[in-house]
Amino acid sequence: MKKVIVTTTINPPTEAIHKFDRMAGWDLVVIGDQKTPKDYRLERGQYLDPAAQERYDKSLSDAIGWNCIQRRNFGLLVAHDMKADVVAVVDDDNIPLEGWGERLFVGQDVEANYYQTDLPAFDPIGATNHSELWHRGYPLQLLPKRNYEKRTRKVVHADVQADFWNGDPDIDAICRMEHAPECKFDRSRFPIAADKPAPFNSQNTFLSGAVLKDYFLYPHIGRMDDIWAAYYVQAKGRHVVFGEASVYQDRNVHDLVRDMRQEYLGYENNLALVQDLAKDPESLIAYLPGRAAWAFELYRRHFSHA
Repeated sequence: MKKVIVTTTINPPTEAIHKFDRMAGWDLVVIGDQKTPKDYRLERGQYLDPAAQERYDKSLSDAIGWNCIQRRNFGLLVAHDMKADVVAVVDDDNIPLEGWGERLFVGQDVEANYYQTDLPAFDPIGATNHSELWHRGYPLQLLPKRNYEKRTRKVVHADVQADFWNGDPDIDAICRMEHAPECKFDRSRFPIAADKPAPFNSQNTFLSGAVLKDYFLYPHIGRMDDIWAAYYVQAKGRHVVFGEASVYQDRNVHDLVRDMRQEYLGYENNLALVQDLAKDPESLIAYLPGRAAWAFELYRRHFSHA
């Protein structure tokens, strides 16, 4: 089985990157940006500097732009070229815990705590021991209506395995300002799955290689880039299962007011988006600025021969 770790960074190699670079059985691909140190080096992994990305696909590079985490899409394309069976998308501030990547169920059937909801979307964090929090990208209008009483055990095919994160979890700026949490998620609550689409991120997530053609981190929409990617692939019929925390998030410094501004597009549109996607997955295009839609089209051309 070919397993590839993908990330992007503007920092020198962090503790997390060093650990991922030494991970047995995995290949690491790091995508640079214009702010990434010029002397960036890995022991085993592959580093693509800006010039290499321009040579790979100049039109896609121009459509995405620079100084943004969506440069990571080039790593997804490289993983596809490597014929990866599983692609782990990570952040450079997510320090892998012991056993990271060993309890893989992506591409397999797994028995999960399965939730049914009458709402158009499911919030996985609310099903944990930190039910006061919610996942970044969950429609805020649904927060007071969350209900986790309809739970059974069910076998689900995991196209995506979205593992959790101890420490500072992936919540939105409003939730972080209110709670400033330091989390340790109860392992017994996992795996988690649901009958409605759920937000998942691109910081500790394992994707089946077959998902890559539909999984694109949309530029020019702020901090909804991976959230809308998550909603889209689920609208295309892929299933996500949430796994126990397998990293410690030592979160890079963020300006929470800036984060909130970057999330506003989601606050305004996430509920309508998930409702529209349930009717037609391609309705997503209407929510994207033209340059983002063009970047998605350029990305998908790399899969047209598959």
